[in-house]
Amino acid sequence: MPIIKRLKDVFIGKARDLGDRQIFHQMSLVAFFAWVGLGADGLSSSCYGPEEAFMALGQHHYLGIFVALLTALTVFVISASYIQIIDLFPNGGGGYFVASKLLSPRLGMVTGCTLIIDYVLTIAISIASGSDALFSFLPVGLHEWKLWFAIGGIVLLIIMNLRGVKESIMTLTPIFILFLVTHVFIILYALGVHILDVPTVLKAGVADAGAARAELGMFGMLFLIFKAYSMGAGTFTGIEAVSNGLPLLREPRAATGKITMGYMAISLAVTVMGLMMAYLLFNVTREPGKTLNASLFTAVTATWPAPWGTVFILVTLVSEALLLFVAAQAGFLGGPRVLANMATDRWMPSRFTNLSDRLVTQNGVLLMGVAALLTVIFTHGSVALLVVLYSISVFVTFCLSQAGMVRHWWERRLANESWKRRISVPLAGFLLTLFVLVSLVVIKFYEGGWVTLVIIGVLVAAALFIKNHYADTFKLLKRLDVLVETAVADAERHGDRPIAFDDKGKVAVVMVNGFNGLGLHTVMGVVKNFGREFRNFVFVQVGILDAGNFKGIEEVGSLKEAVNKDLARYCMFMHANGYYAESLAAFGTDVIEEAEVAAQEIAKKYNGAVFFGGQLVFPEDTAMNGLLHNYTVFAVQKKLYQQGLPFVVLPIRV
Repeated sequence: MPIIKRLKDVFIGKARDLGDRQIFHQMSLVAFFAWVGLGADGLSSSCYGPEEAFMALGQHHYLGIFVALLTALTVFVISASYIQIIDLFPNGGGGYFVASKLLSPRLGMVTGCTLIIDYVLTIAISIASGSDALFSFLPVGLHEWKLWFAIGGIVLLIIMNLRGVKESIMTLTPIFILFLVTHVFIILYALGVHILDVPTVLKAGVADAGAARAELGMFGMLFLIFKAYSMGAGTFTGIEAVSNGLPLLREPRAATGKITMGYMAISLAVTVMGLMMAYLLFNVTREPGKTLNASLFTAVTATWPAPWGTVFILVTLVSEALLLFVAAQAGFLGGPRVLANMATDRWMPSRFTNLSDRLVTQNGVLLMGVAALLTVIFTHGSVALLVVLYSISVFVTFCLSQAGMVRHWWERRLANESWKRRISVPLAGFLLTLFVLVSLVVIKFYEGGWVTLVIIGVLVAAALFIKNHYADTFKLLKRLDVLVETAVADAERHGDRPIAFDDKGKVAVVMVNGFNGLGLHTVMGVVKNFGREFRNFVFVQVGILDAGNFKGIEEVGSLKEAVNKDLARYCMFMHANGYYAESLAAFGTDVIEEAEVAAQEIAKKYNGAVFFGGQLVFPEDTAMNGLLHNYTVFAVQKKLYQQGLPFVVLPIRV
């Protein structure tokens, strides 16, 4: 279908060349672009996190000083803990890996499930809140199109991410810079104009603390501060994205990740503290139909000559809205990566490890995008509901990650003299994030918090089912592998004695996937069913580049070496049994396309060749078999039939 291919090349882009040794360098991100792609989620939370915390204080808004300090401290503590995680897992150390390796595989699976939900909600809430901000400038009559606008925004991001990570981030970078410039300016301007009032505000904070203690008691005052601190929990979202996204970063990944984490932590802490102080310096209060930031910008520019104040407010608020769209990018970067990691460990369908010809985890991008679309549609883009769902899933991940690092340093206390200093960071992070998680669940349980817990439970149950299914399948395949030991021993006993091509015999082309029981049973099936009719064998194996081995040119070299080694063992086995054998290796991201190309090449060389492939026959044919297994052999058979090439599928019963 050349028309569809041409459209794909226009919108998604042409296939990347796996033979290009610069491909990993070209696609990886330096620290600045990683900050844009992975840090926008955290920085955008300053559009709503500080406001939620500030408004939760009620009349005691000067306590916001203490909330801001506590928030900034938490940002640095969590970031410092994730820097330790980056050191420990330099090839990618998100919450899934941390909990799996340092706690248990099942707790890792729970963390992975919450991360998937977290990234879906990252996309949904970012697009929904960005749409709210943009439509606030438009007439009310147009607001009925807001949901459609949000849907269109998600579809656009899906297409951009199918083109590739770096291309999508390069497109969004100007928006990120505009937000950064406008907000740094507004904070510095607010502090500069009222620099003499800063001591007064600090004294007011102490006085407000005294008044709150007199009115509410010591525990009442502390409860109010910590409640506001918990309500601003959305501020901390996105910090985990850097450690999870390390495979996307430029080498050396750990060093790039640490720099990116530093950018994110400093920018987020400064923005949150700056905005909170600006609220107090300008005595900002909520106005109907406006965000607290909009009210602040209006107050700051009130004395500016027209029309500069209006223009600046418009540009700044539009930059906030657009940054929220950029923040959705974190979901498309982190979500598919978590899905791929879980699929590698068989908690999720294995198809989520597949890469497209653009070297993108296409299935993961599509799943995250479609899930976010459905979430926005079912919630009607309600930011209030999405924030609740979002915050709870984020802090489940935070807690388990910090707990994993605490356990790590405790178990190494005898081997590391500085363990007390090192354990103090994740321990503080664990206590802070656990407090926020419990507070959110208790306070927001009946306001939608229970929905998050139910969704996490459903996803965990699905992951357990998938894991058990794959475990049962591997048991079946293991029974076939008994033949491998026999084949290896037979080949070693006879040695590799090449057999000449037999002109009187036909050519059997066997599609294999590694030197294993399934492949050997397929070969034996050809011999059993056709006797000596086929005296020449050609083995074809496609080495697939997926999310598990797409980490550098070295991994690609290792993949090629492993494939060629497997094919050589098949040839040795056939030589030992008196048959001519040769092999053909192919490499790519799509088994079907590569197998088709290889088949055409062999058909030109050997006229009348017959192609074979084996398919495991499951004891029961269920719908889950179709979902969790790709049945590649039937897809290859269909492709070759269209080319007029005979393909025989041999059933392999266990």
